[in-house]
Amino acid sequence: MTRLRFALLNAAHDGANTRRNFRREIDADLVEFDAVAGDLPNHTEFDGVVVTGSRSSVYWDEAWIPPLVDYVAEAADAGVPVLGVCYGHQVLAESLGGRVAGMDGFEIGYNEIRRLRDDPLFDGIAESFTAFTTHGDAVVKLPPSATLLAENDRGVHAFRDGHCWGVQFHPEYDIDTAREVTDGKRDQIGDARVDAVLDSITPAAYDAACEAKQLFENFTAYAERLADEAGQTAADD
Repeated sequence: MTRLRFALLNAAHDGANTRRNFRREIDADLVEFDAVAGDLPNHTEFDGVVVTGSRSSVYWDEAWIPPLVDYVAEAADAGVPVLGVCYGHQVLAESLGGRVAGMDGFEIGYNEIRRLRDDPLFDGIAESFTAFTTHGDAVVKLPPSATLLAENDRGVHAFRDGHCWGVQFHPEYDIDTAREVTDGKRDQIGDARVDAVLDSITPAAYDAACEAKQLFENFTAYAERLADEAGQTAADD
């Protein structure tokens, strides 16, 4: 079949690192939209939709956020596979009827996450795996029809609802991004904690976290299977 075509809804306010990381990890043609600028697709004719991280909170009163939530709901309703990462995970939860709220504290650094059940998104990923996390918000109520897939002691880290998945952690991060994002949190979490996290961002920690990158290949493979099935159905009609 032809190469898959995904919409990349970039919600990062400075999207360069985000663009680089997702384009490196996702083997598909990515049509990028600057969600913060209000740039969203006017259709859902994609093989998949990916929603990125952001320094915003989904419950903030910012004009670009409700249209993004509405578009993700529309794509999900149309049966398009959706992958939301960090902020995108929270947008997906809100779009499907869940709820996001501020956390008591902030999770940042390479942390352990527990996978609770088998799912195609996590094929090839261990039940306990390492991933980089950086968030002060969390999904506190799953969408009504969602299934919890992964968590740690700070809350929900992955869920599935139909053809849609949200992951709170950042499988796309490289070391440079992890360091830059961490260093930018000094006003929020203080120098001492930032310096401690920076010390923990090592090649060995990054190598361990690379296991979670498998989910991008798994998501793409799932989207490809759906596209193949749709093509076969169209051919049979």
